[in-house]
Amino acid sequence: MRPGRARVLAVWCQDWPAVAAAAAAELPATRPVAVLSGNRVVACSAVARVEGVRRGLRRREAQARCPGLFLAQDDRDRDARLFEPVLSAVDATVPGVEVLRPGLLVLGARGAARFFGSEEAAAERLVDAVAALGAEAQIGIADELSTAVLAAKRGALVPPGEGARFLAPLPISELAAEPSLAAPQRADLVDLLHRLGLRRVGDFAALSPVEVASRFGVDAVLAHRCARAVPERPPSARRPPPELAVEYRCDPPIDRVDAAAFAGRMLATRLHAALAAASVSCTRLSVLAETEAGERLSRIWRCAEPLTPEGTADRVRWQLDGWLTRRDRPSAPITLLRLEPVEIAQAGALQLGLWGGVGEQDERARRALIRVQGLLGGEAVRVGVLSGGRGPAERITMVVLGDELVPATDPALPWPGRLPQPAPAVLLLNRPPVLLEAADGSPVSVTARGLFSAEPAALRWGSRQWQLAGWAGPWPVDEHWWTPESAAASARAQVQLDGKETDARVLLLIYRDEIWRAEGLYD
Repeated sequence: MRPGRARVLAVWCQDWPAVAAAAAAELPATRPVAVLSGNRVVACSAVARVEGVRRGLRRREAQARCPGLFLAQDDRDRDARLFEPVLSAVDATVPGVEVLRPGLLVLGARGAARFFGSEEAAAERLVDAVAALGAEAQIGIADELSTAVLAAKRGALVPPGEGARFLAPLPISELAAEPSLAAPQRADLVDLLHRLGLRRVGDFAALSPVEVASRFGVDAVLAHRCARAVPERPPSARRPPPELAVEYRCDPPIDRVDAAAFAGRMLATRLHAALAAASVSCTRLSVLAETEAGERLSRIWRCAEPLTPEGTADRVRWQLDGWLTRRDRPSAPITLLRLEPVEIAQAGALQLGLWGGVGEQDERARRALIRVQGLLGGEAVRVGVLSGGRGPAERITMVVLGDELVPATDPALPWPGRLPQPAPAVLLLNRPPVLLEAADGSPVSVTARGLFSAEPAALRWGSRQWQLAGWAGPWPVDEHWWTPESAAASARAQVQLDGKETDARVLLLIYRDEIWRAEGLYD
């Protein structure tokens, strides 16, 4: 195992909607079961598949192939409620469970392997824990989450560093097979790749990132990273601020599912209002509850895309339903509900609505920048982040597009001597030298007391000269005066050029080492 690499263990319960439907109806394991949505089969049991039932079949055709087929309607609440005992059993064996969807969960493999002696032993113990509840599970372990999920569907433990080799022979459709890992539009991408002759995951992984980004778009870049068994998004060191968490003290205490669902919906609305105010979105959510008896319950839900208010409310309802209806339900009513974002992303990562909407132009621009980044390289596209500093250039930290938007210095600090607002619209990075002159033509400098040596009257830039219509400043700054080797004294001034051809342009000048330079232009 490579040092520092956190391995991921995935637990997959095959055909969980059909398993849950059979358990709810108290059917024997030998009875074929299919789950319908919109008059089509969306899930079926292994016994039904032996009889020829497949996903996508219409109701009548499925019944014709298997006359004894038990049909149930798709019910996500039922699936989540009956999956809670499985979650509890796995969490009791190896703590740190995160739910991707009912029927699929992930957790860190390193701790489990150390506790049980090996990854193989940990996988056997988890299979036994799920089997004790009458369910079947398959385990997958790999370096990356998406690879571990695909490995679980094949009951494979992928050796460290072998993720790309494991994925290479799989059909390209596997990149869109798991809805908890792929956006809905991933199916269109897979169809396009198949028509282009890329039939295997390895064929797609063989393309360069530049080719993928320039031809297919944002979601294809994520799919390509999945195909190469590298993280779909870099790990974020940003911790969600505690004020984003929301809680509700239940008065009276909650012991019914309908009351819990109402409280969960209210909390979801409050959470997303706080997220919107902070311009972030949530991709991992922790649901916590406390009871009158002092019991503490918690569960983490992980999502492929940033959560919407409706998605958050669904997960809270599923979780509370599972807690309140399981056999070992809490011994007392719930008195406190709390939602905490575990992982946040910039709000620009939100998926666009069907008809566009708020943020549509920003998202289009972001997609264009990602394509440029693919053409020119990762370091070629940078975005500005407001930082702390005194000059306009110092107050901008350029961050590579896709990295965490962390400023180099804290903008909330006082920064005495900071240039007053407004900031210049254009910064001149080369800072060309200029000459500031008095009315008699003598050069204007800044004295030791931070004043002009004479009143500015004209500005000479190269071979051209302009009269001044006005000026402001100077604003002296004496930095690091206590350390002679890094001390820097400077002063800034604003001047307005007089003349029709200049459109009354205003310049920002900086005086350093007895030379005036143009630092910025105002609109």
